Amino acid sequence: MNKEEKNAENLSLTPELAKEKERKKLFTSRNIAWFAILLALTVVLQVWGSAVRIGANTVNLSLIPVVLAAILLGPLAGAVMGFASAAVILIYVVLGTEPLSFMMFQDHPFITVALILIKTTAAGFVAGILFQLISRKNAYVATFAAAAAAPVVNTGLYILGALLMSDTIAASGFADGMSAIYFLVVVAAGVNFLIEFAANMVASPAIFSVIKVIRKRSY
Repeated sequence: MNKEEKNAENLSLTPELAKEKERKKLFTSRNIAWFAILLALTVVLQVWGSAVRIGANTVNLSLIPVVLAAILLGPLAGAVMGFASAAVILIYVVLGTEPLSFMMFQDHPFITVALILIKTTAAGFVAGILFQLISRKNAYVATFAAAAAAPVVNTGLYILGALLMSDTIAASGFADGMSAIYFLVVVAAGVNFLIEFAANMVASPAIFSVIKVIRKRSY
């Protein structure tokens, strides 16, 4: 398509279609600026959340900006933001500040690294996909669905991946005679999941309001 055809296409677009076309562009100056802000917030919340220990694990509070990025900038941005959060978690695991995950890393380094990076990356991506699908009908409901999906995917993948390392869990002493599945669901991830899920649900109305304000002022 030559320059004249592109100009003709742009002139033929209604204001609403033009705005929608602009929103779908990921690498605009506006999107890059918001991505940088959310990335900084993700790192800060993950570092802060790593200090909140519940049992053998810590709380992942960075899922809130991950969801915000997924909704505002799309599934790809949500995945990248989730990956950034996972990278911070991985650093803490390698440094030994996450006792259970550190033991998994010692016994199964490749599985542990893959699990940590994939679970939060997938959480951001799925949140973005859900929002895109449901927002066609109701953006408010879509916001809650995306916010709920992130901790569900993050925790669900963690449990599934950790089961592959059940030998380490049994030998760690954390399970204290419990089965691996019971320990992971109820003890290791259960309380953390409830806190992360509740935090995302409480933040959902604020996320929806932020999205409305940003899109209204930007377009």
